[in-house]
Amino acid sequence: MRPLAEYSWRDWQLFRPLTHCYKTLRYAAGRELYVRSPARGGATDLSRRVAGQRVLVSIAFNDAEAIAMQAEAMARFVPNALYAIADNSTDEDAASAIAATAAKRALPYIRLPRHGWRKEQGSRAHGHALNWVWRNVVRPGQPEAFGFLDHDLFPTAPDDPFATLERQPVYGVLRQSGSRWFLWAGFCLFRFDAVRDLPLDFAQAWFVGLDTGGGNWAALYRRLDRDALVFMPTRFEPFRPGADPVHDTIQWCGAWLHEVGQTQRAGRVQEAGDKRRAVKQLIAAPLSASGAA
Repeated sequence: MRPLAEYSWRDWQLFRPLTHCYKTLRYAAGRELYVRSPARGGATDLSRRVAGQRVLVSIAFNDAEAIAMQAEAMARFVPNALYAIADNSTDEDAASAIAATAAKRALPYIRLPRHGWRKEQGSRAHGHALNWVWRNVVRPGQPEAFGFLDHDLFPTAPDDPFATLERQPVYGVLRQSGSRWFLWAGFCLFRFDAVRDLPLDFAQAWFVGLDTGGGNWAALYRRLDRDALVFMPTRFEPFRPGADPVHDTIQWCGAWLHEVGQTQRAGRVQEAGDKRRAVKQLIAAPLSASGAA
């Protein structure tokens, strides 16, 4: 919830501080139940495997093709990071295919606990997934550094995304709301020694306007000097000339290509298929040039 000083008299008349407090506590209780739930399968020793590593964890969700594409691009362009898959899928066929991809490439894989969020509450489910990985894999494993990726984010050139962490504690794509800011949950990296003792929460901080990952505003981001940090350059563009500039965009994060799921979420089935084909072509060219194809 917001600091009490930020609530207006009208907010108090409508009991918003009380309802916001209740909803915040209810979400926190649900989060604690979830992070204490056991994984549904996969590597039971994943926390030991990340120890001392630079690890990137992809949160998979019902898209085996995206994970296969990402795994290939990661192997080619980011070979010095430990790439792991945390599967938050609700579709059993997709989960089986994702697990098969991980097994084929000998990638660390874990199937996250079942969540009860509805389809339209995907951001909340994503926040729970990130919190589970943080509490059960990253924090006990104590890697050198760690980061989270959306499953439809693909490197298209050789990159060491952890290099900037040698000069600052966090790195990624900046998002902000008013004076508050956070790192986009789809591409955020952290030096472990800078956050190991903090009560991180990768959920939304919806009452202050921050999406998934914004829950770390109070514990982490407000303590940092934003002007002293550098962030990953980013831009959006239609996936093809003439495409809808709102629903049918792709996002470039440096040399990383984010497909952006908005097209599919908006029910634009034909456009989503066209976009996937365009993204595959954009990835195939640098892979071929690097000798992967």
